[in-house]
Order: sequence, then structure tokens, then C-alpha cells
Amino acid sequence: MGDNFITLTIGKQKNIALIAHDNKKADLIAWCETNKEILKNHFLCGTGTTARMITDRTGLPVRGYNSGPLGGDQQIGAKIVEGKVDFIIFFSDPLTAQPHDPDVKALLRIAQVYDIPIANNRASADFMIKSQYMNEEYEHEIINFQKNIKERSQTL
Repeated sequence: MGDNFITLTIGKQKNIALIAHDNKKADLIAWCETNKEILKNHFLCGTGTTARMITDRTGLPVRGYNSGPLGGDQQIGAKIVEGKVDFIIFFSDPLTAQPHDPDVKALLRIAQVYDIPIANNRASADFMIKSQYMNEEYEHEIINFQKNIKERSQTL
């Protein structure tokens, strides 16, 4: 693919973001409890309320950012750009309108741009966490943003 893409490596220890809409928090907490032995080997972060509830109910250490509606989704998006989030578990509620839906869409978009795996329900989270890649490094390609910026600045 030439120099249009660069290869990044997701390490053996993953940086996992845990996020859930209000009606899905209990489901995510139960999922974390079920997968506690796997999750305890990784660095966990999450949006404010979700992170706090997971820590309180499972004992897993989860670094909390702001609540989603108060910018937490955007903080996690920034961590993706910084290379500090490798994997997202986001139990979203498709049946309830979310006041911060644009923030959620921005988070999902930046995860796609950076080729970050995203699970948005229990089934996809189960498949991802049981994957062979959970215990090994994984190389993936993303757009070479420096080259892209250089070329754009020369054409504008």
C-alpha cells in the first residue's frame, strides 16, 4: 500500500474503553463480571458513571473520564487519536434517543478512522474478547496522516 498507510501495533495488553448507555449499564457490568479474569490483564478506562459503576461492582480498576453527555465520549476519542485506546466495548441502547448522539457518532467515526475494534453489544463483545488476538499483538494499518496533511496543504 506504499506510504499512504502506516502500520500500528496493538500490544498484548490492550487499552480497553468501556462505555454503556444508561439502559445498558447493568448489562455491561454483568459482562465485565463474567469476563473479569480476562479484563484484569488489560488497562481499562471508560466514561464517568459507567467506569465508576464497573469498579464499584466488580472491583476492576477502570480509569474514569467525564460522563458521556459531559464530554467523556470525546475524551475517549482523543485517547484513540493519541494511541491510548486500542479496543472499545460500547453497549449502546438502540431504542432510546440519546441527547449526546452527535458525540457518540464522532467517537464511532474516529474509531473507524483509526481501525479500532468496536463491540456494540454482548455478542460482538463476546466474540472479540474470546478472539486469539486478545492474547497477542495485532498489527493494523491506518492512513498515513502526516503524508495526507502534507499533500492537502500543498493543494489548498
